[in-house]
Amino acid sequence: MNRETVIAEALDLLDEVGLDAVSTRRLAKRLGVEQPSLYWYFRTKKDLLAAMAEAAMAPHAAAPLPTPDDDWRDWFLENTRGFRRTLLMRRDGARLHAGSTPAGDLDRVRRKMEFLVASGVPERDAQMAMLAAGRFTVGSVLEEQADPGPGPDAAAELPADMPAIDHESAFEAGLALILEGLARRTAPGHRVPLSSNDPTTGGRSIR
Repeated sequence: MNRETVIAEALDLLDEVGLDAVSTRRLAKRLGVEQPSLYWYFRTKKDLLAAMAEAAMAPHAAAPLPTPDDDWRDWFLENTRGFRRTLLMRRDGARLHAGSTPAGDLDRVRRKMEFLVASGVPERDAQMAMLAAGRFTVGSVLEEQADPGPGPDAAAELPADMPAIDHESAFEAGLALILEGLARRTAPGHRVPLSSNDPTTGGRSIR
């Protein structure tokens, strides 16, 4: 057993039972070891969840970085879509990720920001747009993964004039609005100052 094995088994356990049911006791039983053995790799459950969250992001972290020849609008869309796809790969993936701070991919975040700035996007606008897109994506996937899906009582729970939500279409519509707003702010001669109360990002949800 090694650290990577523990994380991989923990993610498989997540897919099987959901985030609320993940415990070090269940994980130890799955690995065929005593529970205290896990403390050699992770001192607390919080440490384990943080490692799981980072590992779950591996597909997105392995995506190619933008190149100078890329159109920043197309890249912005695909980068955000790739983030969503990665969150959806794991059961409760958005809940696992929510609130996590990137550790191993800070250099990738920096290079993405440099690409947007080199493409003509003002640095602060690029930072806020990436933050907004990341948080919008996490929130969208949280709603999607909490949706129980079609069932015998699903139609009865909705008002008669409200159609069932198409999560992907809703996500694409919201993402298009974020991109449109950023493109307008980037257009020459069109500058709207950001509020002086803008929060710092700390790297969170900028993916």
